[in-house]
Amino acid sequence: MSRYGPGSEHESAPHPRATVDLHTHTSRSDGVLEPGVLLADAAAAGVRMLAITDHDSLSAYRELAGEAPAGLELIVGIEINALTVGFDTPDRELHILGYGMDPGDDAFEQALAGQRSLRRTRFFATVERLRGIGLPIDAQVAALDTSRDDALGRPTIARALMAAGFAESVEDAFARLLSYGRPGYVPRGGMGPVEAIQAIRRAGGIPVLAHFAQALERVGLLRELVEVGLGGLEVFHASFEEDARVSVGAAARTLEVVQTGGTDYHGDLGPYAEAIADLVIEPIVEDFARSMVRS
Repeated sequence: MSRYGPGSEHESAPHPRATVDLHTHTSRSDGVLEPGVLLADAAAAGVRMLAITDHDSLSAYRELAGEAPAGLELIVGIEINALTVGFDTPDRELHILGYGMDPGDDAFEQALAGQRSLRRTRFFATVERLRGIGLPIDAQVAALDTSRDDALGRPTIARALMAAGFAESVEDAFARLLSYGRPGYVPRGGMGPVEAIQAIRRAGGIPVLAHFAQALERVGLLRELVEVGLGGLEVFHASFEEDARVSVGAAARTLEVVQTGGTDYHGDLGPYAEAIADLVIEPIVEDFARSMVRS
């Protein structure tokens, strides 16, 4: 198993070092690192174009705008976990990335604030559910700074479970307790995929479906999303082996949408330099990233 994504192996063949990463997370959602630390680590690793795609929050971008070191372009990014109804998807969600939105768009920020509020409700409902099944993490959660308007998520709960001795790793916590159908799972509220795609479009961004390895098998579904504004697929995700990259890339070409990629870095499994060193990415992603740099 890869250190940077379930169900994959480290690449054995050499590949060019990636200089673009369009999928990362900070402590403003469910990542470990503060935004400034991630930015510095990315610059030190040779990244030249970086998108922080925190869930339902542009806080990290706003904090860092104008602060990127010379030679590194910071791209406006977001990730919205969109609820699916009526068809089977992992965890009953599709993850919609967005790039290039106007960070000053009030309507978009209002929509994200609603998402964050629902996340907070779910977060504390999950803590209560875990307490009810004999896995209290109240002390660990009390030690967190939950006073900021961060997009709270399940990885943070998974780390609290680890600290309390109830899980060996984030992956273990999800596999046994926090994923759909597990005893600690609490359903999510919020946007569906069409709403998320349209919200990103209205804010001037390009919506991209994240890490959907089943893309080629679900082209019919994806065509429906393209019709309402989906603009790309994440072809070069850190968890994808070569066969998945080929398959999702074929779906992107069939649908005539852009191809993106990134580490999906959260910080639990090692330093950023190791994650970006393992990322396989092609120049087509760099071309897209350049088009998303705000002038």
